[in-house]
Amino acid sequence: MSMMKIFLFFLLLTNVIQAQEQKPVFWNDIQAFKKQDSISFPPKDAILFIGSSSFTMWKDVRDYFPSHTIINRGFGGSSLADVIRYTDDIVFPYHPRQIVIYCGENDLASSDTVTAQIVFNRFRQLFNRIRDRYPKVKLTYVSIKPSPSRLHLTSKMRDGNLLIKTFLKKKKRTSFVDVYHSMLEENGKPIENIFLEDKLHMNAKGYAIWQKLIEPHLLK
Repeated sequence: MSMMKIFLFFLLLTNVIQAQEQKPVFWNDIQAFKKQDSISFPPKDAILFIGSSSFTMWKDVRDYFPSHTIINRGFGGSSLADVIRYTDDIVFPYHPRQIVIYCGENDLASSDTVTAQIVFNRFRQLFNRIRDRYPKVKLTYVSIKPSPSRLHLTSKMRDGNLLIKTFLKKKKRTSFVDVYHSMLEENGKPIENIFLEDKLHMNAKGYAIWQKLIEPHLLK
């Protein structure tokens, strides 16, 4: 192989590596959704779940809500900024009748500089982006949960939940699902046995709590 061919080969290889490195975070997750949609596209007027890993790991969410058509597009350990980035991919193609959001917890955990106000500002940006396209779709926010591994964020979680709850009270076709308080013991500490060993993600007992709280907010 000539030196020129070797040079061109490594130049091409470098360009491929750089292209892969430049892909935004969770790009592969979004491509997986698109591939899934190309095989079997979800029906319109379904209830769309979007957000972070608490939805991502709820693999059997449809079994919890058998009387509803659920599309689950929770991905990775996403933040609200990530969901905003991919709104064109995980929201707008589906024309849902309702959107249920769980996100914000990872925003707080990502940096000490992320405050409850920042989380609220990001949520409001996502809310407005969706409302601009879907003014009549019901938007439901599931409150940030009290993960045992993130007790140092408790005050920020409570403040963030309150800011979003107060905001949604003033908006039509919205609802706020308070899962936070139902996941606490009488002493105010998180219920340990509803979480996995990582003390962050939930087991079936945790999702059972969520099912009871979310169900009344879903459109028939």
